[in-house]
Amino acid sequence: MSRSVPRILAAALAAALLVPPGAATAGPPRGPAPVVTRAGLDPALVAGRGATVDYVEQEAEHGRTTGTVIGPDRSAYTLAGEASGRRAVRLLPGQHVELTLPRPTNALTVRYSIPDAPGGGGITAPLRVSVGHAPARTMTLTSQYAWLYNQYPFTNDPGADLLHPDWWITECSCVPAATTPAPVISKPFRPHHFYDEQRLLLGRTHRAGEVVRLTAPRGTAAAWTVIDLMDAHLVAPPRVVPRAVNALSFGADPTGRRESADALDRAVAYARRVDRPLYLPPGTYQVNRHIVVDDVTIAGAGSWYTIVRGREVTLDTPAPDGSRHTGVGFYGRDAADGGSSDVHLSGFAIEGDVRERIDTDQVNAIGGALSHSTIDGLYLHHTKVGMWFDGPMTGLRVTNTVIADQIADGLNFHTGVTRSSVTNSVVRNSGDDALAMWSEGTANASNTFAYNTVQSPVLANGIALYGGADLTVAHNLVADPVREGSAIQVGSRFGAEPFTGRLRITGNTTVRAGTYDLNWNIGLGAIWFYALDRSIDADILVSGDAYLDSTYNAIMLVSDWPVKDSVRIDNVRFRDIRVDGAGTSVVSARTAGGASFANVDARNVGAVGVNNCGSFHFTPAGSEFALTDLGGNDGGWLAPWLLPNTITCDDRPPLVPPLVPPPPPSRW
Repeated sequence: MSRSVPRILAAALAAALLVPPGAATAGPPRGPAPVVTRAGLDPALVAGRGATVDYVEQEAEHGRTTGTVIGPDRSAYTLAGEASGRRAVRLLPGQHVELTLPRPTNALTVRYSIPDAPGGGGITAPLRVSVGHAPARTMTLTSQYAWLYNQYPFTNDPGADLLHPDWWITECSCVPAATTPAPVISKPFRPHHFYDEQRLLLGRTHRAGEVVRLTAPRGTAAAWTVIDLMDAHLVAPPRVVPRAVNALSFGADPTGRRESADALDRAVAYARRVDRPLYLPPGTYQVNRHIVVDDVTIAGAGSWYTIVRGREVTLDTPAPDGSRHTGVGFYGRDAADGGSSDVHLSGFAIEGDVRERIDTDQVNAIGGALSHSTIDGLYLHHTKVGMWFDGPMTGLRVTNTVIADQIADGLNFHTGVTRSSVTNSVVRNSGDDALAMWSEGTANASNTFAYNTVQSPVLANGIALYGGADLTVAHNLVADPVREGSAIQVGSRFGAEPFTGRLRITGNTTVRAGTYDLNWNIGLGAIWFYALDRSIDADILVSGDAYLDSTYNAIMLVSDWPVKDSVRIDNVRFRDIRVDGAGTSVVSARTAGGASFANVDARNVGAVGVNNCGSFHFTPAGSEFALTDLGGNDGGWLAPWLLPNTITCDDRPPLVPPLVPPPPPSRW
């Protein structure tokens, strides 16, 4: 009997834990070995690039699923084309995908897509989330902030006719309003911006090796659910700020039932007067307008615990700046009114309610002019632009912040922003440039974007510089731009002031960039220099970059056709570059000017190493764009016969059959 007691106890314990006898020490069920990625890549390929974050990324297509893997696809207007890594998992009702936790985890972020409502406006649908033996929880998914259609600035109406029938469109290679008979355009026209993300605190810490199952339950309103990726977080406990003014003392409601804007105004004024931080304890605070901040510190308990949420409000009459709506946001004073300074925002989330793009609306999470200020550890979601700063202003530092699912830009330094930086931050699923410096009217100067991760900007570029002086883009990771943009753009356009001084673009990695431009009907480059408003001739050095798995070109230098004989791109130096996979060329030049190349190594290039069209005069002397070989350019891409300016213009390589994808990037 004494020998049987341990076996009986072991069996009883195994039954209690829902594991078979003999496996009581095995813990929760373990799945296949986890595959951890960064922007869909082996992390070893991007060491030292991008943001250092509190989560690990797992692509759904590497999990175990009863659904269907979609992709890979580099096309615009497809679910796979907008997915991280250009692949995802499609679940029908009752199907699931399983991912194994690679480390202790107490919170999840799930990037997903579900269908739009037939008439637009979105739907909601459940996603069942189970981790190990813990009871399943339900995450409510929505498509209310996704699914845009048509031409810029887009619409939520899938049945809309062309917004600009007088624009040239690729679909018919025509201007519909000038075409007889008028072309028939399929509807919905150009659907895009399919994805959203949700965060979920799990209530406890789960061990590495436990299995997360994401299930589209039977009876869901969503005909399908696409899971793109899951981030597994280990979130720190809520933060308490000592000696701080507590927002609850001024009537702020942490339940979110009552509007808290007036209470926060009072709390901000008091905290400023007594020169103490303002603390927002854990909770959800309803704020439906701007909170104007100046000379104040506002700290939350952490972006998972303190959430400032608001709905978009239609104004009775348009504001002086043209806004037709307002919504939740923290704004510095206008630069014309002196701006704000010494503002420090940290440790909270801003959840907006912006569902359409109206460029005159000030419905951004952070805005105005903020000099000598810091923004740290915020999570910005569902606003028009995560942060839009109108200068002149100086000395802003943005760190450790996540900007997700914006209708327009992720962040923009606009007009006279100087000595400011964005570092160690993540921008995912922006509707326009993810990180931009735009010198409209007044030059930006001495600014830096460094150690940031950008994923899946739906339109335009990952990182964009539009004019300015002494700018730095360093050690960033940019992945999967979808349409009409590149991973990195240096552009003389949008009325920007000229580039002057030094531009340093160094140590960046791009992957699956070099997209197809629907307007020009050509493939772009992972890095793209674009002279439109004026020539580009600053001191520009591009060094240490890695351009991986580019859909078309790795490097592109271009001027638009109407100005090709009046602008140039000169004095660009490329040094110590690695190109691993390009669908077409290492360098595509469609401009006059020249560039030099040293230690630019390339492999797995799909076409001629240099596509040199110059400014399309095809003179007997060769192209108007000259390449200078400074040595060490390996891989055979810069052959002697291409130098200095051999015309090799295959401006629109055949797209049918499609380009053959290169092998996956690997260590050099």
